[in-house]
Amino acid sequence: MLYWAAVFFIIAIIAALFGFGGLAASAVGVAKILFLVFLVLAVIAFLFGRRLPTG
Repeated sequence: MLYWAAVFFIIAIIAALFGFGGLAASAVGVAKILFLVFLVLAVIAFLFGRRLPTG
């Protein structure tokens, strides 16, 4: 998921360089959403994946 956020960010940068403002804004929006989803899932995995062994 972080990979796709980076891909859309690169697409946004390239589109902005060529003057496609609307496309760049859309790609940045998608990249932000994917990054936030990745961040939430990473925090959840960190919190629930570190359990102490019982016994």
